[in-house]
Amino acid sequence: MACRAGRAKRDLVRVVRAPRTGELSVDPRGKASGRGAYLCRDAACVDRGLREGSLGRALGATIDDTARERLRTEVAGAMRQAT
Repeated sequence: MACRAGRAKRDLVRVVRAPRTGELSVDPRGKASGRGAYLCRDAACVDRGLREGSLGRALGATIDDTARERLRTEVAGAMRQAT
């Protein structure tokens, strides 16, 4: 999403905005309901998506500093589990 590279779905991490609460979280199975966006399993891509706001735009959400740091931690954990 941030780097716009085409990759297989299994090579990406899905971040989802819950439909009722608007809470943002990593969706490791890729099946949670809500608005989703995909990021490469690359820390630079994750940082770019958060820094430039493309992740927030894709999810239709404003990402504050607290949520940004929590997402960085969750995405890093999802990347470790995939390897």
